[in-house]
Amino acid sequence: MMADPAPHRFLPEPAHHRRAPQLVVIALVLGLPLAGCSFDLGSWGSDDKPKPAATAEKPAADTITPQDVNSAKDHTTRAQVLARSGKLDEAMAEFEQALTADPYNIQALYGRALIYQSRGQHQQAIDDFTAASGLSPQKAEPLVGRATSHLALDNAKQAAADLDEAVQADPNNAAAWNVRGQTYEKLGDRAKAAASYNRALALRPNDVSARSGLARTGG
Repeated sequence: MMADPAPHRFLPEPAHHRRAPQLVVIALVLGLPLAGCSFDLGSWGSDDKPKPAATAEKPAADTITPQDVNSAKDHTTRAQVLARSGKLDEAMAEFEQALTADPYNIQALYGRALIYQSRGQHQQAIDDFTAASGLSPQKAEPLVGRATSHLALDNAKQAAADLDEAVQADPNNAAAWNVRGQTYEKLGDRAKAAASYNRALALRPNDVSARSGLARTGG
């Protein structure tokens, strides 16, 4: 996990300040940029085969060479190291170079999304999380990340849909259950919120946020 980088915000937009406490709670739950983030997705994209197009504007898969794939991996590794050191501008540049070489590099998409999210650029983050999820549909992390940005944009229903999918993909993901609890609590569904907090606590008994949520929802 990296040290806490200072989040970048768009100062002219007061709505971001009104949502700041909620975003801090969500970030603490997820381990997103406000509280240190995990840019390394382990075995994601470990095979070297080009993936189907992540977005409509990506080049054809057969134009990506093995050299492109290896170059993208190198740039992504450097980006992850820089991001963990709090050098987000440099990390972003490396992620961009990785995706220029291989637009289907899931780790680069996910890492770039986290940086966008830390800067309050939530639509860009959603786009990258969507691409990463499409390339690895059984992973919960991009769905939870996208849900977090939907929450930041006050799109709680879309966030709930993402989190429902996330906990189906990975029922043992405590962060997904916790944010699902926050989302359904925001939607006024106390029963689903409490059930989600209970699942989060079963997986992570010392989760203070989930315990507080459970107390609020009467679970």
